[in-house]
Amino acid sequence: MARAQGARAQMALAFETVYGTPPASGFTKMPFASTTLGAEQPLLNSELLGYGRDPLAPIKDAVTADGDVVVPLDAEAFGFWLKAAFGAPTTTGTGPWTHEFQSGAWTLPSLSIETGMPEVPRYAMYSGCVLDQLTWQMQRSGLLTATARLVAQGETVDTATAAGTLADLELNRFGHFNGAITRNGSALGNVVSADITYANNLDRIETIRDDGRIDGADPSIAALTGSIEVRFADSTLVTQAINGEACELEFGYALPSGESFTFTAHAVYLPRPRIEISGPQGVQATFDWQAARDSVVGRMCSATLINNTETF
Repeated sequence: MARAQGARAQMALAFETVYGTPPASGFTKMPFASTTLGAEQPLLNSELLGYGRDPLAPIKDAVTADGDVVVPLDAEAFGFWLKAAFGAPTTTGTGPWTHEFQSGAWTLPSLSIETGMPEVPRYAMYSGCVLDQLTWQMQRSGLLTATARLVAQGETVDTATAAGTLADLELNRFGHFNGAITRNGSALGNVVSADITYANNLDRIETIRDDGRIDGADPSIAALTGSIEVRFADSTLVTQAINGEACELEFGYALPSGESFTFTAHAVYLPRPRIEISGPQGVQATFDWQAARDSVVGRMCSATLINNTETF
């Protein structure tokens, strides 16, 4: 009997025309490192008395479908997750193409995601997936991945794939070595690590249905937060925090072949940090920053992806 192995697992993704309805075609094979995307339906213990010490049969509760997908930051496939987070981009160029994603969209696209384990076989289709949160970390070394947190409407399991023949994408992966951080257009030095989290703060529409699923997931007030850990070498960031001023932070990656990804937070506010001396080693400070809408640019953040994929 075959046993399921993660090494043989596959993931396919396509954007939906109608929320909760998987499209008949147009699926793309997606690279991923791990996933917790799934549906669960807990059981409720019976509270009834008068039938002895042995409990009555439990009752099924509502279905919850959600989870995380860990994906590589790459020049091609990552554009699908950016579209899920911000909506469709503005695309220019004739190859390579420049895709600009902007925050502030009132509606977000939904996706259908199929995870397949062919040896069982088990193919689970998660329809009505909306991206709730996208987060990643910048550091000196290691594998560069992002985590996409999704809220789905439901799960359908079959023994054959519904995604059809999958189209492969070229994998041009970014690495921490390709990363850089700038502040107001100038390189920000002495940065040890940085965390970036963009959240749509989805509101689940939990109406009464005979299938136990949600009616949708609507975006509310977005949030862009993170932290930067720096070696304490000057008072530039501390002075900004004390004065309550905003700066523009840009997190970027570029490949020698010309592909690049730039994420810009247009108005970043810094808290006043505690400067601790914990020993003879270098002194470090952590700033847990928050971004807000910039009145000049008219939005909170922008993401620009330059790659060889024309549309997402």
